[in-house]
Amino acid sequence: MGIRKERIKVYDMTCTSCEKRIERTVKKINGVIEVKANFTGQFADVVFNEESCSRDQIKAAINRIGYSTENGKGFKVIGIIMVVAAIFLFGINTGSFNMEDKLKNASYAVLFVFGVITSLHCVGMCGGIMLSQTIGKESKNKFEAMKPAILYNLGRVTAYTIIGGIVGAIGSVFALSLTTKSIMQILAGVFMVMMGFNMAGFKAFRKVQFKLPSSAIKMLTKSKPKTPFFIGMLNGLMPCGPLQTLQLYALGTGSAISGALSMFMFAIGTVPLMLTFGAVSSLLSKGYTKKILKFSGILIVVLGLVMSNRGLALVGMNFSPGSMLANMITSGDDSASAATATKATIKDGIQVLHMTANVYGYTPNTLYVQKGMPVKWVVEGEQITGCNSTIVVPDINVEQKLQSGNNIIEFTPGNEDIPFSCWMGMKQGVIKVVDDLKKVKTASSGAKGMDSSTNSTASASNQTKPSIYGTDISLVPTERLVQTIQLSNNEQSIAIKGIGYELEPLIIVANQALKTKMSIDLTSFDQPNGAFITMNANTKQIVTEFTGAKEIVDIEFSIEKAGTYGIYLNEEELLGIIDVVKDVNSVDLEDMRSKYIQ
Repeated sequence: MGIRKERIKVYDMTCTSCEKRIERTVKKINGVIEVKANFTGQFADVVFNEESCSRDQIKAAINRIGYSTENGKGFKVIGIIMVVAAIFLFGINTGSFNMEDKLKNASYAVLFVFGVITSLHCVGMCGGIMLSQTIGKESKNKFEAMKPAILYNLGRVTAYTIIGGIVGAIGSVFALSLTTKSIMQILAGVFMVMMGFNMAGFKAFRKVQFKLPSSAIKMLTKSKPKTPFFIGMLNGLMPCGPLQTLQLYALGTGSAISGALSMFMFAIGTVPLMLTFGAVSSLLSKGYTKKILKFSGILIVVLGLVMSNRGLALVGMNFSPGSMLANMITSGDDSASAATATKATIKDGIQVLHMTANVYGYTPNTLYVQKGMPVKWVVEGEQITGCNSTIVVPDINVEQKLQSGNNIIEFTPGNEDIPFSCWMGMKQGVIKVVDDLKKVKTASSGAKGMDSSTNSTASASNQTKPSIYGTDISLVPTERLVQTIQLSNNEQSIAIKGIGYELEPLIIVANQALKTKMSIDLTSFDQPNGAFITMNANTKQIVTEFTGAKEIVDIEFSIEKAGTYGIYLNEEELLGIIDVVKDVNSVDLEDMRSKYIQ
């Protein structure tokens, strides 16, 4: 019996600050001479006197502060399953909720959640500093008791926000390209993944650590100025993994405002637990808190992958399971590709492209243009979601926020095809560049693409007699093809004629959410007794349906959402289009014509 040196395995250490905590705890045991904990190796070397203490006593002390001396392998398997499941679910479900309306930037929600999750890390790293500013202060009421903690966190949030603004401003001075922004976001995502794996107990990245200078820790824990706000400000300058990750992200925004807002959203995500961690610690056992921290690490890994995928999307690379699945389904299916294709119309030397952004993605997602001729790309924001809210076109260095209504992107195509996607890389498409646009034949889905070569939307089998619009629909006046619905009080009305196998007008522009009266004269129509259906061209949701007769048929309905709706005969033949907008008075009929008639 005498002096003995033992290496004890210690699991659940998440960062280098855990080393100091274990060392302080073990040194308090009578008989312990020296202790050195190692986060990277997950062990502690202890020199102790066997006559005064035992190995079991040392292990028990380590267990009491929330660390384990036995390896729990089951969690790692569960953690891997959680990551895989989260990635798959994230890939196939892009969501229809528009976070833009709430936070003005979909990524701010991710940053806030990142702050909430990493607040457990903040408690471990900075909780003692906050307590040093609050414990021992007498208070007359609850607000006074909370005041030091509130001031400390206010100082911390202020420092984070200022740093974010400065770093974002630096990014704006250098006018970061899409490639640079992509690298910044990928790096930020990689750091999040590494930190998450460390928190979850995996050893792959333990050697990559961001250690706090001991001098900074001593200054912050020993100095006690008149207000904790100052300590909070200094705390915001301390380097640590989550902060450095977010600073990289702020740099990539290329904007002082965006950088400051990004850091602010992260900071306020850390505040709730920092304010209440004392109460939480008293309610939960140390071991249970460590388990929560492990699962938080898995969530941070998922968020890191989300951020990395966004960076990859900025340079045209995409590893989204959802889009890969979609590509597998449509690969080799020419009919599927043709059904979602359209080509530009040429007007005054400008190619005009029309595309819709809605909950289903971008429609159509294959667009044809002629090389060397300027393009006016009109993206109609029909239903903006968190996924489709930003369209990224790396080859022409475009990253544009989409708003409800028409969004214009102008460029001149070269010789290569131009891929595009949403900022998350989930919704994709391509602009195909050809030598001669006239040689391209497209068959569009739904209500898109009334080709001038057919002069009609009806099927070829019904075109046994000349079209009422002649042999070249491009010569027909716009006022005959496109008409705006008539408004009266809180109602709107339109009269349509069925002649032969066609309707006149072909396109109706109507207001959303108004009672609509439509009269269809079928006395000269070839199939007056057919089944007529009006439905959304994308979702196929039916608005109204009726069986016709050789007479004037009056129907009433109301369409609540803006978008493209088709008038179909027998569920197969598209006879006409109702384009529902917020305000018909703001619609240019020529633009509406070029949107649908090619």
